[in-house]
Amino acid sequence: MDKIIKVGAVSYLNTKPLIYGFKHGHKVEHMELIEDYPSKVAAMLLNDEIDVGLVPVAIIPRLKEAHIITDYCISAEGPVASVCIFSDVTIMNVEKVLLDYQSKTSVALAKILLKHYWKISPLVEDAKEDFRDHIKGTIAGVVIGDRAFEQRKESPYIYDLAEAWINMTGLPFVFAAWIANKKLPDNFIETFNAGNKIGLQNIDKVIAENDYNKYDLNKYFRENVSYQLTPEKMQGLNKFFELLSTL
Repeated sequence: MDKIIKVGAVSYLNTKPLIYGFKHGHKVEHMELIEDYPSKVAAMLLNDEIDVGLVPVAIIPRLKEAHIITDYCISAEGPVASVCIFSDVTIMNVEKVLLDYQSKTSVALAKILLKHYWKISPLVEDAKEDFRDHIKGTIAGVVIGDRAFEQRKESPYIYDLAEAWINMTGLPFVFAAWIANKKLPDNFIETFNAGNKIGLQNIDKVIAENDYNKYDLNKYFRENVSYQLTPEKMQGLNKFFELLSTL
């Protein structure tokens, strides 16, 4: 019997187009899909509990082996809307930044931008589960994913991290990609890649089955998140790794 290939996917709205095909009849032989939040999926890949994951790209240097296996990713070519620093005061008046426990890449990106873009050095602190209650006064917070849409209604100052990155580097930003921690069969990769494409060809259907009233999903899926992994995005990814080494 062939080995089951365990695939970890992030359980956020932005991944819905990429996993739509797998939930609507696109069969990939011997595949098991597991959903969780980004840093959990990353930990599973690092611990070899899964074979491939839609993981924060910040973990790539920590993997013994890392293979990007599809033409698709979670990235942005403009404001991403769901990865931001939220604050009651301007960024220059922030004294402490709470870092979202669900994130790896976004937290690293925030640190890079604080240092190289805004050129400030507030205290940064890993946050616990209820940290959004503490975003007040001069304490800001990095909030990602679906909870960022809720926080957009609470905080007067919103600093979109993808937008800041693009302003600083002129390059798009890749948040997550499908990474395997071992060589996988070519036929699996080909079928898996084709499965990713199905949802992107059926965005209206993806929106229809995700009842969400905190943000316009049509705008989110078609304008904020960019799903094609292009050479320019790989350039942005390499720039991110270069700056990551300065932290």
